[in-house]
Amino acid sequence: MTATTIVIERRVLLEIRQIFPAACETLKPFFDPANGWGSGSSHHEHLALRALKEEYPQLSAQESYIVIETVKRMHSASHLNHPTA
Repeated sequence: MTATTIVIERRVLLEIRQIFPAACETLKPFFDPANGWGSGSSHHEHLALRALKEEYPQLSAQESYIVIETVKRMHSASHLNHPTA
């Protein structure tokens, strides 16, 4: 008798997973600490949202928010792990 393994995909936002690497590149300039934009301002987030919607108009508002927040957190964590001297 052989054991059968059933793999169930729990992640439901598969479209976001497919576009995420390219979306990261699109949004990189908006969250790169090297650009020197103020961290207290949300203006760059608004510009990032506009750029994302231009590139991926099929994303809902919630999906766009998920992508932007994830990229922002990735860049923030990267900056904390590799501070510039």
